[in-house]
Amino acid sequence: MRKDIYERIQIMKKDDIKPNFSEMARIYNCDYRTIKKYYVEDYQGPLERRKRPSKLDPYKEIIKEKLAIPCSYQSIYYYIVKKGYKGKYTILRDFCNQYKAKKINEATIRFETSPGLQAQVDWKENMKLFSKHGEEFIINIFLTVLGYSRLKYIELTLDKNQDTLEKCLINSFKYYGGVPVEIIFDNMKTVVDHSRSNYHEAVINESFYQFSKDMGFKVWTCRAFRPETKGKVENLAKIMERLRVFNNEFSTLEELEKIVKQLNTDLNNEISQAIDEKPFERFEKEKKYLRPLPNDDVVNGYLNLTDLTRIVSKESLITYNNRKYSVNPKYIGKVVSLTITNNILYIYFNKELINKHEITNKKINYAEQDYIDIIKSSVMRYSSDEEITKIAKKNLKLYDEL
Repeated sequence: MRKDIYERIQIMKKDDIKPNFSEMARIYNCDYRTIKKYYVEDYQGPLERRKRPSKLDPYKEIIKEKLAIPCSYQSIYYYIVKKGYKGKYTILRDFCNQYKAKKINEATIRFETSPGLQAQVDWKENMKLFSKHGEEFIINIFLTVLGYSRLKYIELTLDKNQDTLEKCLINSFKYYGGVPVEIIFDNMKTVVDHSRSNYHEAVINESFYQFSKDMGFKVWTCRAFRPETKGKVENLAKIMERLRVFNNEFSTLEELEKIVKQLNTDLNNEISQAIDEKPFERFEKEKKYLRPLPNDDVVNGYLNLTDLTRIVSKESLITYNNRKYSVNPKYIGKVVSLTITNNILYIYFNKELINKHEITNKKINYAEQDYIDIIKSSVMRYSSDEEITKIAKKNLKLYDEL
């Protein structure tokens, strides 16, 4: 039996999914009848006595979903009554007790994937860290881990939008020197348009689907409230708590990025309890099974997409790389897009260029005319232009000294 096919069948059955035999045959380069044979032979068990239908039968799947949230029995009962359930509360209670007992006693399947087959991806979101100077940094950590070797790639980001996700994935492929056959995600909005449930398959958004085709990997999404499906990266997310010891130990974002990169190296040099090997050492057995990276034109086409979006704050500022840059106050509350070229930040609204700034290390970067317009729109709008300009120049000088 092929181990990679067997493991995929086990994951799908755990999530109550019947596989598309033809699609899986294309992914695993085998005959569709092989997939079907593995599924049917492992699926068939002793025949059970035919049970009498229950009034609860049409609602059992939705009950399981509500229990996973979790919800109380009473709230579930109230919900399904609204949906048309005519049975007694005791029938629901007994079913919930039996189902929970089964889940508690059910052994968690430990999936050891074949070399090159799988990676798992997640985020450690909105970590709050403080520099030596008390400056607050709210960061995200992109996380990915190869299933066989446990080789990890982590990267600090300031957002989790789709461009950032795609760039982080490309960086991970470069780090690994190749692309896994499949990557498991949860139902993150940058990947799916519709989350998977007991009633619907996940709908991958068109942009990310095209990205996966260009990069050469298959997208798999795990069902909500089933963290064991991507347990390797879930464990990695917990390990990111190690970064908290560096609170008040760094000065700049660049220093914090170096700390994250060093943690990445350290983790891959530590012996993994799951495989009793260092990921770097076990990766030597895995790397030859990874698919090759796409050509440079394809990769660079995604890396050169530098458009970002920001909402203009009440101070008429947008944030880029933890630094603030001004626009005219008439755009307050509007969504603008950013493009970075040759260390110049270009700011657009509805594809019209509304400002540009040289990227600096200053915390706040006001263009003089923007600041003058801000003062004019404030309580000083009745002051003379000369007085406003004088105040603006004085305040901007103070900002430059921050």
